[in-house]
Amino acid sequence: MTRTPASPARTREGPDRPLRASGDIQRVSYALPEHLAEWQLPPGWNWGSEGLWHQFRHLQEVIDALGRSLSLVTAPAPEHASWLEAEARALAHRNHPAVPTTYHYWASYNESRRGPGYLRRWIAGETVGARLSRAGAEDVPAVLRVMREIGSTLSYLHDAGSVHGALSVHSVWTTPMGRLWLLNWQWAVPVSVIPEGLSPDATGMPLPPEWGDGWVPTPLSDQWQLGALCFHALTGEAPPGANIPPVSLVRPDVPPSVSAVIDRALQHDPALRFSSVAAMVRAMDRVLGSRTVLTLSGETTAASRESPEVRLRWALADDYEVLAPLGAGTFGSVWRVRDLSLGREVALKLLHQHVARDERAVGRFRREARLAAQLAHPAIVPIYDWDSRGDVAWYTMELAEGGSVADLVARAGARALVEVAPQIDSVLSGLVAAHAVGIVHRDLKPENILIDRYRRWRIADFGIANPAGEEPTGTSGTPAFSPPEQLLGEPQEAAADCFSLAAIAAFVLSGAPPFGESESKVILARALAGDLDVSPYAPEIAGWLQRGLAPVAEDRFPDAAAMQEQWRVAAGDVLERERRVPWWKRIFGSEEGIEGWWREEGVIGE
Repeated sequence: MTRTPASPARTREGPDRPLRASGDIQRVSYALPEHLAEWQLPPGWNWGSEGLWHQFRHLQEVIDALGRSLSLVTAPAPEHASWLEAEARALAHRNHPAVPTTYHYWASYNESRRGPGYLRRWIAGETVGARLSRAGAEDVPAVLRVMREIGSTLSYLHDAGSVHGALSVHSVWTTPMGRLWLLNWQWAVPVSVIPEGLSPDATGMPLPPEWGDGWVPTPLSDQWQLGALCFHALTGEAPPGANIPPVSLVRPDVPPSVSAVIDRALQHDPALRFSSVAAMVRAMDRVLGSRTVLTLSGETTAASRESPEVRLRWALADDYEVLAPLGAGTFGSVWRVRDLSLGREVALKLLHQHVARDERAVGRFRREARLAAQLAHPAIVPIYDWDSRGDVAWYTMELAEGGSVADLVARAGARALVEVAPQIDSVLSGLVAAHAVGIVHRDLKPENILIDRYRRWRIADFGIANPAGEEPTGTSGTPAFSPPEQLLGEPQEAAADCFSLAAIAAFVLSGAPPFGESESKVILARALAGDLDVSPYAPEIAGWLQRGLAPVAEDRFPDAAAMQEQWRVAAGDVLERERRVPWWKRIFGSEEGIEGWWREEGVIGE
């Protein structure tokens, strides 16, 4: 095997470790694994609803006494305890934005009935690989940001004398708000603590040519894997094992100068690559500094100067650093920015240029910020600041790192009641607070229910809300989640928000809006007819939904407080009944389900 030249401090010394492909990279789990069954969490802590199997690791959501979702990282095999401790210790001493730092390590003591395992933040979102499978190849600016941020992380590791050795589209996690995290940290520890013969799963991992059939990671092989990650993200396919074509040949819209950086990192001979990952990132920075990527889609220079990002950077000056776009709608766009005075990342809502020239629209925009700012409640996204410069108007709010409920369902499908129940209750508490001061939201929808880093749901976007004393009329809103009176242009009161929240609950529990996603007149006809399929829901939840989605406002819950009270009763009864169901029936559904599983596993014959 050819070894890449590197300094002893930066190279994994030791025997080659054979590479194997299991075909099983990551698996989501919703049942508590066997190795955690006897654990006893501290008082006030609870198990979360979701877990994730990694190679030789399991990540389980736990909810601490403060209501925060954290990730409990464990090694299912007892003989890997010292390896897990080394991983936890290494992460505890690392300080980089893309590294999930260890919060606490639980050693194994009989009297505590927990351990070994360590706690770190729970990261919402998906891997770059999952995103590619779901949405296709990334655009060029997004991949350049991945290169820069993950390259910065690798450079930080290399400067500390470590290497990663397991970089791929499956080891980089992206949150719905665009933040990147590097995972697979079990391999970024001294090779002496990794059990003999173990190496990263070769499934889906690009293998540097100098490795041959073994695993000998170095800073230069990390660089090659970073180049392969960028190639995969841009083209939708991993680079071939030999004779890798230039990126710009596979994807012609990639500028030649960008392709040249990636192509050099993917050189077969390590000596022809950049001297370090830091040098690779600097080379890309020089490309970006030349403004090559401003016209990636054939835009003219004048059009580039009028782009939202250019306008925003001009207006924000030295107050905020623009990091990434998060989304756009009819009236504006949302950006992830860093407040340079306070050193924190926030979300910034920007009006589109043509809208910002309308004084009435700016007035409504300012009013939205004012209304949301006066609602200080844990279930409502807080507004930090409002400002404008020229025809650029914006306000900043808390960054919801978990994205929106719409993102959650698009990414992971319908959710279980045990996960949704406390979140619906929390959102109802926020509505109670808003209605108490006479504010009706009028545009509740999955996109406007945001999820924070601790997986708590929070109400955002009071853009068409109405304070007390103003008659709420008009047909604004989103048809799939709007009550009939809103679609008909009639006055709307608190019952309108109750309808929308019931529609959101149905959407999250079933994966589809209650009356479909057709044009508004079709949705209206179904809503007025009460054409609701309640088969996916338990009887108690079905009854709650039918009342919340009643076509006549007077037939719904009188207010959010009454709706919340009935939700607690309905959800509580269903969850209590589910807790009494034997574990095997919850997993397999019936004895026939168990028998089918046995056949699949070859335990019994056909």
